[in-house]
Amino acid sequence: MDISVIIPTLNEAEKIADVVARTRALSPYEIIVVDGDSTDATLQQASAADRCLKAKRGRAIQQNTGAAASRGDILLFLHADCWLEEGSLQAVRNVLQDERIVGGCFRQRIDAPGVLYRLLEWGNNQRVRTCKWAYGDQGIFVRHKVFDELGGFPQLGLMEDLFLMKRLKRTGRLTLLDARIHTSPRRWQQHGIIRQTLKNWTLLSLAHCGISVDRLAEFYHNAR
Repeated sequence: MDISVIIPTLNEAEKIADVVARTRALSPYEIIVVDGDSTDATLQQASAADRCLKAKRGRAIQQNTGAAASRGDILLFLHADCWLEEGSLQAVRNVLQDERIVGGCFRQRIDAPGVLYRLLEWGNNQRVRTCKWAYGDQGIFVRHKVFDELGGFPQLGLMEDLFLMKRLKRTGRLTLLDARIHTSPRRWQQHGIIRQTLKNWTLLSLAHCGISVDRLAEFYHNAR
């Protein structure tokens, strides 16, 4: 099975070349970078990707654009501040030999020392095991055909990954691989681990209570 890796970017000039190189070492079918109008040298630094596309800013739009241009049997959405360990793509191919499984994600490793980060990893992995809800920084993968049937990521300004996973959960089985994805700690370091985690939980709870996700997105981005 061929895997297309889709990387949405926005001002990631410092990291994108390394992420593309690390991904290339895993031998994917193709690497597609979709930029949301960066103001730095992201596209130049991403030139080693198979395709560099431009799209309107927003992860949902960018990732859907990449998916529409891709040719792989499997889509893997990789954030620009994450990277996958050796053997990760083969683990995806292996698990999807089971036709009942439609997608999943990787076991998360946050690249920073400290007990709080280990607790975050444990909590995030447990969320996937119990609720089958993966976030984008856990490396979501899905069968291309299923992704198209669901209409791709919902056009939301926030939590598009969560709402896609909810749809996938109703379609078939989801899995958490033992293969690891390394995630940058920069978001937690910028805002504080506890503060950022509480903010995420609050937004998630409000979304489940029926508050408009687009309205929540305005709050989330304004708070950065």
